[in-house]
Amino acid sequence: MKNRRNKMSLFLVLGGLLLIAAAFCLTGYNIADSWRAGWMARQILAEMETGSTEKEAVPVDSAGDANGDGASGGNSSGDFSGNAAGNGDTEGRSWMAVIPVDGNTYIGVLEIPKLELQLPVMSQWSYPKLRIAPCRYQGTAAEGNLIIAGHNYERHFGNLKNLKAGEKVTFTDVEGNAYAYQVQKVEQLEPTDIQKMEAGDWDLTLFTCTVGGRYRVVVRCCAEDGGMDYSKVTSNPKSPKAENPYSFSPEN
Repeated sequence: MKNRRNKMSLFLVLGGLLLIAAAFCLTGYNIADSWRAGWMARQILAEMETGSTEKEAVPVDSAGDANGDGASGGNSSGDFSGNAAGNGDTEGRSWMAVIPVDGNTYIGVLEIPKLELQLPVMSQWSYPKLRIAPCRYQGTAAEGNLIIAGHNYERHFGNLKNLKAGEKVTFTDVEGNAYAYQVQKVEQLEPTDIQKMEAGDWDLTLFTCTVGGRYRVVVRCCAEDGGMDYSKVTSNPKSPKAENPYSFSPEN
């Protein structure tokens, strides 16, 4: 009987040690992955700042999809904006300028001084793309309805929950237009509350998931007084590579 108890105690101790080791491994992986994401963001910013690649133009409605391939065309499951792309009708569509870097395109740079963040923002979103940089979920800064999604890496959007009303956020598009915002509120939503997340007359919305993905942290921002005059921003930027911006297809 005593030997059985000793064996049981040994198994329990070994099991506990294995769980602790697994927790350390997971923590180490998360830290390394967060460092990787921060490093990639810095590399992309450096590439964007060099100006070595020419700007292009892509349709505003070429949003990414939830299947992870970032494909546009049609009203895919990941495009909650309600826009129908890929129908071949280029007239009357809104366009935005982007800079291509390593096979992805970027619309500008997001800065959050309180969190000491300066991050590139991709033009399309998908789950694999979020591992590289925050992504435009829908809308544009020029139209005053931009929504940006980001992973909860510490060097991406992991500390959004710490923002307070009145703090500054800036977005600068690839054409140099700077948009200044103030945080109005930070709220927590269920992951399925897509309509609530998209609702409201907000100039800028930032969101991410909490650790484990149980909730969404959503930051609502309004343009500062005297900020960007949206009426002076072109909705159809022309690429230096072609006279007609409509010659560019939605990015795949």
